[in-house]
Amino acid sequence: MKIAQVAPLMESVPPKLYGGTERVVAYLSDALVALGHEVTLFASGDSVTTAALEPVWPRAMRLDDEMRDYLAPHVMMLEKVAQRADEFDIVHLHLDYLGYPVMKRAGVPFVTTLHGRLDLAELTAVYATFRDVSVVSISDAQREALPHANYVATVQHGIPSRLLTPGNGGGGYLAFIGRISPEKRPDAAIRIAEKAGIKIKLAAKVDKVDAQYFTEHVVPLLSNPQVEFIGEINEQQKSAFLGNAAGLLFPIGWREPFGLAMIESMACGTPVIAMRMGSVPEIVDEGKTGFIVDSDDEAAAAVGRLHGLDRKVVRSVFDERFTAHRMAENYLNVYRRLIARSQPLRRVG
Repeated sequence: MKIAQVAPLMESVPPKLYGGTERVVAYLSDALVALGHEVTLFASGDSVTTAALEPVWPRAMRLDDEMRDYLAPHVMMLEKVAQRADEFDIVHLHLDYLGYPVMKRAGVPFVTTLHGRLDLAELTAVYATFRDVSVVSISDAQREALPHANYVATVQHGIPSRLLTPGNGGGGYLAFIGRISPEKRPDAAIRIAEKAGIKIKLAAKVDKVDAQYFTEHVVPLLSNPQVEFIGEINEQQKSAFLGNAAGLLFPIGWREPFGLAMIESMACGTPVIAMRMGSVPEIVDEGKTGFIVDSDDEAAAAVGRLHGLDRKVVRSVFDERFTAHRMAENYLNVYRRLIARSQPLRRVG
């Protein structure tokens, strides 16, 4: 099958440090190539992939201090995809709704994975306009905010099976990883650890938009000697960081569409304590790969039960449900259905 993957240009594929969508696109593209398919990746020029790279912008826009118009390179990329559309059996977009007007006229089956939040009022009008566009959700819970979009599947994220290695959790700390923002509630993670009487390490990115929140709500808590703020870490550092942790705190305060940090933690054999919001009940197996809680107090109490979970079982659940290979196979099923629907007489490998 000839497949185009179209990634955002804010980060490289995969990102050098933090980045969710581009990381998933990287894992998916490489897994599809490993399965024998011809994949062309439209992405920034500093991306690293086993697919055929079509560089649209020299490097990730977040790293370009001279970048002023983040939309312009994406418009250029979509035009390039449209010009080459007849080379592909299917085009897979990861740009939310940005590509719909172009791709509806390109004459090739396409699908979009919705990676972000859908609880925005403007999206109701967008998906009323593009009601026939095929979209994939990354959890069933994600659909609740936008129930009338044309969902063709839910495909959970996956990461390469050998990317992260299990640890023994002997570091004597809890982990928080991801992004510093009000909806991720790192300040709550610190308070939970304090209540549980255990050290916490935070490996997280601070975006400019969240700088004030970080300064006002997180920095004052960093004076506690039991709190260590590491900052952003790369892929090579995650196994040690997560594998040595007794557990991952995921105290979200919003409808998380997926939560890549949870399956990264599980890949390291590290159980997860997460709030019962968004995708969490679809990812965490209660009492097996972690604990689902309804309050910070419940989260703190759950810390004392982490030792009762088998880290080998946590890893085995990851191997069964959340590998990049599994994700790629699920997407191939989606591609075949959409191709058959648009070209029923054409056989595609």
